[in-house]
Amino acid sequence: MIRPKPLVFTRLPRSAITLALCALLGACAVGPDYQRPELDVGASYKEALGQQQVEGWKPAQPRDEADRGKWWLVYGDDTLNTLVERLDTSNQTIAQAEANYRQALGLVRAARAGFYPTVGASAGASRAGVGNGSSSSTNGSNVSNQYSVTGSVSWEVDVWGRVRRSTESSEASAAASLADLGATRLSAQAALVQTYFQLRVLDEQKRLLDATVAAYERSLKLTQNRYEVGVAGQADVAVARTQVESTRAQSIDLDWQRGQYEHAIAVLMGQAPSQFGLAPAVFTLQLPRIPVGLPSELLERRPDIAAAERRAAAANAQIGVAQAAWFPSLILSADGGFRNGQFADLLTAPARFWSLGPALALTIFDGGARAAQVEQARASYDSQAAAYRQAALVGLREVEDYLIQLRVMEQEQIVQRRALESARESLRLIQNQYQAGLVDYLSVAVVDATALNSERNALSLLGTRLVASVNLIVALGGGWEVASQEAPVTQGGEGTQQPPVSQETQESRVSQQPPVPQGS
Repeated sequence: MIRPKPLVFTRLPRSAITLALCALLGACAVGPDYQRPELDVGASYKEALGQQQVEGWKPAQPRDEADRGKWWLVYGDDTLNTLVERLDTSNQTIAQAEANYRQALGLVRAARAGFYPTVGASAGASRAGVGNGSSSSTNGSNVSNQYSVTGSVSWEVDVWGRVRRSTESSEASAAASLADLGATRLSAQAALVQTYFQLRVLDEQKRLLDATVAAYERSLKLTQNRYEVGVAGQADVAVARTQVESTRAQSIDLDWQRGQYEHAIAVLMGQAPSQFGLAPAVFTLQLPRIPVGLPSELLERRPDIAAAERRAAAANAQIGVAQAAWFPSLILSADGGFRNGQFADLLTAPARFWSLGPALALTIFDGGARAAQVEQARASYDSQAAAYRQAALVGLREVEDYLIQLRVMEQEQIVQRRALESARESLRLIQNQYQAGLVDYLSVAVVDATALNSERNALSLLGTRLVASVNLIVALGGGWEVASQEAPVTQGGEGTQQPPVSQETQESRVSQQPPVPQGS
C-alpha cells in the first residue's frame, strides 16, 4: 500500500509577503471614477437649412489634439496664407500658451515622481564638548569628534491611490492646457484672417472712392464748361465741386482705418508696427461653402470645450486626493551608513549602522479640515462640470448664430445687388436728362450719392460675410476635410483648370465697378 506523501507548506519570506500586501493595497484608489458630464446637444443644427446634412449619430469623444488643418486656404489668397504660416511661429500670445503647456507637463512629471522612492545621502563632521563640573580645571578630556556618512531611502506606498489621483488630475490639467494652446492658436489665426479681410475691403473701397473722385472731377469739368456757355448755373458748379471734395474726404478717411488694421496685423505677427507693411492688392477673396456636420462633432473639435471637459476630469480626480487624507499613510524607510569619532576608522565594520521598517501615520482629529477639503473638491467638480456644459451650449449657440447670419446676409446681398443695379440705371437716366437740360445738377448729385452708397454697402456686406464665415469656422472648432470642397471644373477652354466662380464672387466683381462718370 502506497501512502500519500504529506503536504509540505513552504514558508514565504517576509519581504515577499510584504510586497504582495503592498501591491494588493495599491490596487485600491478612493474617489469616484470620472464620467463625462452628460449633455443633450441635439441631432442637428436648427439654422442649418440648405446645408448638407450628415446622417447618423455617434457619441462625442475629445479630439482636441487632432490637427485642424489649414482652414484659411479655402479663401484662396496667397498673401493671407503666408501671413498665417508666419503667425504660428511669431505670435507672442501663442508662445505664452505654449509655455503654459510646458509648465503643465512639468507638473505632470512632478506628480508622477510620487510613484518612486526618495533616495538621499549626507555626510557630516562635528566637534562637541561638555563641562566636567569643576571650575578649577579646564582640559580637553570631554571634547569629542563625530564623523558620519549616511544614506536613506523613503517610499510612501500609494495604498489609497492619492498619488494616482494626483497624477490623473495633473494629466487632465495638462490636456486642458494643450487644448488652451489650440484655442489660442485658432483665435489668433481667426483674428489675423478677419483683420486681413477688413483691410482688403478698405482697399477696395478706397479704389472705388478714388475712381469715383476721378469721375466726379470729369463731371465738374463738364459742368464748368456748361456754365461758361450759359447752359448751367453757378449753383450746379458749386454742387459738383462739393461732390468732388466730400468724396475725396471719404477716401482720405479710410487711410487711418487701414493703418490701424495694418498695425493690428503687425502685432499679431509679433512685430513692431513700424517694421511691417502690407501693400494694397486687387480684391480676389471668395466665400467658401462650410460643411457644418453634427452637433456632437462640435464637442470633439472645439478646443475650448475640450479644455473645459478636461478641467472637469481634473477636478474629479481631486476628490479622490481629498478622500485619501482620511486613511493612514504607509511609509517604508531605510537608513544606513557609518558613524565614528575617528575619521580614520569611519569606513570600518564597527562604525556602520542601519535601520529598516515601515511607519503608519494617521491624523486623528483636525477640526473638520479633511471633511471641508472633500466638500470643496466636490463643489469644484460641480463647478467645472457646469462650466463644461455651459461652454458646449455657448459653442452650439455660436454655430447657430453664424449660420443664420450667413443665410440671412446671403439673401440680403441678393437684394443689395438688385438695388445696386437699379442705382446704376437711375444714375444713367438722370445723367441723360441733365445733358438734355431737363434737370439741374442737384438732382444728379442726389442720385450719384445713392449709387455710391449702394456700391460701398455691397462691399461692406461682402466683407461682413467673409468675417462671419471665419466666425463660423472658429465656432465649429477649426478646419474640415479638404475633400469635402468642390473639385475644380473646366472653364474657358479645353485643358484649363480653374476654380468655380461663386455667386458671391460675381457679386463682388459687380460691386467693384465705379459709378458711371457724368458726361461720358
